[in-house]
Amino acid sequence: MRYVHATAAGDADVLHLKEMPIPVPAADQVLIKVCAAGVNRPDILQRQGLYPPPDDASPLLGLEVAGEIAACGKSVFNWQVGDKVCALVNGGGYAEYSLAPAAQCLPVPTDFSFVQAAALPETFFTVWHNLFQRAQLQPGETLLVHGGASGIGVAAIQIAKALGASVIATAGTSEKCSAIKHCGAEAINYRTQDFVAEVKKITQGKGAQVILDMVGGDYIQRNFSAASKDGRIVNIAFLNGSKVIVDFMPLMLKRLTLTGSTLRAQSSSAKAVIASELMEKIWPLLNSKIITPIIDSVFPLHEVAAAHRHMESNQHVGKIILDLNHE
Repeated sequence: MRYVHATAAGDADVLHLKEMPIPVPAADQVLIKVCAAGVNRPDILQRQGLYPPPDDASPLLGLEVAGEIAACGKSVFNWQVGDKVCALVNGGGYAEYSLAPAAQCLPVPTDFSFVQAAALPETFFTVWHNLFQRAQLQPGETLLVHGGASGIGVAAIQIAKALGASVIATAGTSEKCSAIKHCGAEAINYRTQDFVAEVKKITQGKGAQVILDMVGGDYIQRNFSAASKDGRIVNIAFLNGSKVIVDFMPLMLKRLTLTGSTLRAQSSSAKAVIASELMEKIWPLLNSKIITPIIDSVFPLHEVAAAHRHMESNQHVGKIILDLNHE
């Protein structure tokens, strides 16, 4: 099979196609013939040598795929060869075949293409775990999403809105703000507006009950100001840096909760719980088209370097996908 190989840590030009044997599933795994794979920020960091995979994970790039099951491990009984699935994988998604724990697979939603389905696993697992398992976002609360036009951002907006929350999101261009509004959120252009002041204005001074932040840097302190009393702040990335000087007094005075997580290093059992909850709570919304993934652009596998450069340009709105059916 063909797969994407990184010759060394570096820029996108280190990515090249090579060939290797098709892997064989372990007892609790399925082998997926990959039709489409999502491109995610952790892929960029891993390519740069800044996000090494866990010891038990594939060293290859790619964390989410969609395709057809080609083989099942001997302990897998809930899937069969030919089933159309999307899956959160522990690496190895940038390939013509990929292994996935059976418990991290979900059915391709009704009438979804493989490209659409490949936009779901990494993003939806991340959003569900952080907003609903960790931050306990409730109907009627206000959510502030930084990076609102990213794949994570547009998914968080749609899911939170569908489950009864109000959403405010930040972005850096008028085009991205328009996309955020189209998803149903109030938009703040962080280049021309102070998001703390705007959040206070929109919420009549109360602040946001939950904040999802992938920016970090000086946003860490400013989030304390934008949060409501008893607010919950979740950091999932630090695009502007993770080392800052912070005054924690507001955290104490406002009874704030500050937490964060990464997805890849979590146990298979934890990911299985997320998959089960997504199947129950979110897949009906996908099947009924109440929620639909927003696809920014699609690249063939051999143009993976261009896909990475596009993500690094920060011009995208929604997901970037590798399409292995159109080479």
